[in-house]
Amino acid sequence: MSGSSRIVAVLGPTNTGKTHYAIERMLGHRTGVIGLPLRLLAREVYDKIVAIRGPSVVALVTGEERIVPPRAQYWVCTVEAMPEGMGADFVAIDEIQLCADPERGHVFTDRLLRSRGTNETLFLGSDTMRGPISALVPQAQFVRRERMSQLVYSGSRKISRMPARSAIVGFSVENVYAIAELLRRQKGGAAVVMGALSPRTRNAQVDLYQNGEVDYLVATDAIGMGLNLDVNHVAFSSLSKFDGRRMRPLAPNELAQIAGRAGRGMSDGTFGVTGEAPPLDEGVAQAIMDSRFTPMKKLNWRNAALRFGSIEALIDSLEVSPDDEHLIKARPADDLNALKSLSQVTEVVARASDGPSVRLLWDVCRIPDFRGISHAEHASLLEVIYGHLHERGSIPDEFMARQIRRIDQTHGDIDALSKRLAYIRTWTYVAQRKGWVRDESHWRDETRTVEDRLSDALHERLTQRFVDRRTSVLLRRLKQKEALLAEVNDKGEVTVEGEFVGRLEGFRFIPDKSAQGTEAKALKSASLQALAPQFHLRADRFYNAPDTEIDFTDQGGLMWGEYAVGKLVAGAEPLKPMVEVFVDEAAGPDVEQKVQRRLQHFIDRKVAALFEPLLNLSRDEELSGLAKGFAFRMVEALGILPRAQVAQEVKDLDQDARGALRKHGIRFGQFTIFMPLLLKPAPTRLRLVLWALSSGLQEFPEAPPPGLVTVPVAKDAPQGYDTMCGYRDAGERSIRIDMLERLADMLRAEDSRGGFEAKPDMLSITGMTLDQFADLMQGLGYKAERGERPKVKPAPVEQPAAAEADKPTAEEAPASEVAAEEVAAPAEAAAEATDGTEAAAEAGADSLPAEPVSDEPEVEVFYTFTWARQRQPNRGPRREQGQGKGKPRGKPQDGRGKPHGKKGGKPQGAKTFSSRPPKKEKAIDPDNPFAAALMGLKDGN
Repeated sequence: MSGSSRIVAVLGPTNTGKTHYAIERMLGHRTGVIGLPLRLLAREVYDKIVAIRGPSVVALVTGEERIVPPRAQYWVCTVEAMPEGMGADFVAIDEIQLCADPERGHVFTDRLLRSRGTNETLFLGSDTMRGPISALVPQAQFVRRERMSQLVYSGSRKISRMPARSAIVGFSVENVYAIAELLRRQKGGAAVVMGALSPRTRNAQVDLYQNGEVDYLVATDAIGMGLNLDVNHVAFSSLSKFDGRRMRPLAPNELAQIAGRAGRGMSDGTFGVTGEAPPLDEGVAQAIMDSRFTPMKKLNWRNAALRFGSIEALIDSLEVSPDDEHLIKARPADDLNALKSLSQVTEVVARASDGPSVRLLWDVCRIPDFRGISHAEHASLLEVIYGHLHERGSIPDEFMARQIRRIDQTHGDIDALSKRLAYIRTWTYVAQRKGWVRDESHWRDETRTVEDRLSDALHERLTQRFVDRRTSVLLRRLKQKEALLAEVNDKGEVTVEGEFVGRLEGFRFIPDKSAQGTEAKALKSASLQALAPQFHLRADRFYNAPDTEIDFTDQGGLMWGEYAVGKLVAGAEPLKPMVEVFVDEAAGPDVEQKVQRRLQHFIDRKVAALFEPLLNLSRDEELSGLAKGFAFRMVEALGILPRAQVAQEVKDLDQDARGALRKHGIRFGQFTIFMPLLLKPAPTRLRLVLWALSSGLQEFPEAPPPGLVTVPVAKDAPQGYDTMCGYRDAGERSIRIDMLERLADMLRAEDSRGGFEAKPDMLSITGMTLDQFADLMQGLGYKAERGERPKVKPAPVEQPAAAEADKPTAEEAPASEVAAEEVAAPAEAAAEATDGTEAAAEAGADSLPAEPVSDEPEVEVFYTFTWARQRQPNRGPRREQGQGKGKPRGKPQDGRGKPHGKKGGKPQGAKTFSSRPPKKEKAIDPDNPFAAALMGLKDGN
């Protein structure tokens, strides 16, 4: 060391420009070396100097990276990788306070004691090092640098309320990932910075933060080592860390080192706590703000004068204790632990029999345990490497290729890629050591390429997991109060600034379901602001859309194509429903009113078109009196009234009133009074919705399938549902009311007292089997008595002409036979097939064995129907007095037990005469179910 060499300790808190000052001083000399605490920081300083002087004169040397141009003048290194004996004009050691670090402190102490520049030496660090430096380097001068901005403690706050441009510090990988995930959900994402990341990954993550793609950084305490970032606030998620042996609380000076990253240049910064970290003690917080900490008294030290005569001699020299009161013996580091483990391996001991072999073993033991799997596995790997180097002089190419090939895979999650990066760092370190591989240039490039590939993949996974670019972009644009560009494609997919944010369904924005919590709120807020013009364009298009593009659902919803745009709500009258629209509040009142008017026009026109006969009835001014009142009842009942409900009103209507009502299409049926035009599927569907609205139903029943005469009775349906569907419940099935009236017309001609059988026409119009028809009749109030009888076989067909002549006509045949003959047609067809087989057998077909012919006659099932209810107005035929339900009937009898004639006939007995003038007969109601019989009696008289 030259006597004129200048040694200066530049001490002070963070953000004093110490590193920048050292770079300027180094570039003022012809050659220089600067030692930095982290590989990441070394790369950052290297890039800065390259930008000033160019890459041809700047070298970068770390454990895993070595860039040494032929004319290198300035060496940027990690402290462990600083070359010795170069005789550089300038030497600087950054973060010199790490001399007190239990893991690496002995390395920094060694540089403090032994590294010197021929012209100038700088030690950069905390003011707490003033005492040890004065004692150990008495010739050192001190320069105090003050912080360029203020640092203020802001207390505790939730992560969800963390200000932008904040760094949140965790002390474990799990903690860092958990915080980053929370920030992704609530703030759009965060960049992740850890010491274990490769420089390439770390730089890519920092770029995310520095260029504003994310406003938050989650990091370990690695950011406290001189990394210069635009951070306004630093928050501690914990106040303790694992130091390799135990969990211990962070000292105030350690907290200050990290908190000092807030506020760069002349900008003030703040620091605080978050998550589960308790608030800082007032005294600690004030000490950090004032940069007043307990001075260091002891520095970690390990003997640098090593003896390589044997493994035991080397271990002994490494465990020598210091003889200075300011130094303490460092605890065994990883390299010493590895040496002790290998000293127990017989083969290793046999190989390390001389000085060069022991020195080589020590160099191998200094390979860092990047993988961090276990001490034993690390020692096992070192044993293999030492064996190759000692036996062959270098590591075989095929061995290197095999190790790298296993690692060179970019699939997998963050943890898998992080492990591969840790593994490749071991072989990158090996490739950087001079003479350890045959083709150093090839293997350095190979390991660097794999590391870069893994670094890019890890950056991609970190970004995918912890950065929601969509939310980040929207929040940033909102904060900057810039206009957001929204686009909606033909599928309704909404993109804002090119990022998919959700779907526009009608006039409601449905955010992407992957967004949750605060993220979803921010997403919706930004999206609705951007969608305001789209809402107006869509409202104009909807207002001019034809009615064919709009429809209502069975539940009262209003659809525009496939999107729900509103729903029907009950109005003052059943035929005047109102509309409630589905429009986002952000669309504005103008859009809402336009959609509401269009939907009201649609439903008003739909009601007017499908219920035109009913509306004409309600507007007929010529109706008066009872007819007008009955018309009101019809309108109120939506065009269908069970006759039993209005029996008295119908009875009170005279023929003129009925005629006026019939002109509007009203049919007075035996069971129902209705308008046939309103039984069509479209009016029926709308009638059910209007009825459900006016009845206040929560769930609307659906209309039955169109075109069916009978349908199964709907279980648990609201009262009146069958009527609104245009059906009447009868037994297990419901029958359409117009077909029921046709059936009633047929039943009028039958003897409902004496009993009758089903006619083929009855089965035909209902589309039922005989058993189903019997159940229907019982539902209508008839009694069905089941019976069996021998089946009449048709005459053999020998002479068609004669058969036709002999066959009785329908008029000649008894009605019961005709009914039984036609209803049992399928059974007869089967019987005819059997008869044909029997005839063939009787004809004497020799090839077939004779089969016995059954003498038992075939039977057929029939039903006899009789009226089973008490006399009700306009409901079924008149029943004789004293004849109860279900009683067996013979021929009708009068009160004296004498038989009557058929329905409509008069009872036999003495005639009575009167001297009064004949009473004026009341006109026969043509809608009376017995009108035909009464007319017959009248004509008979």
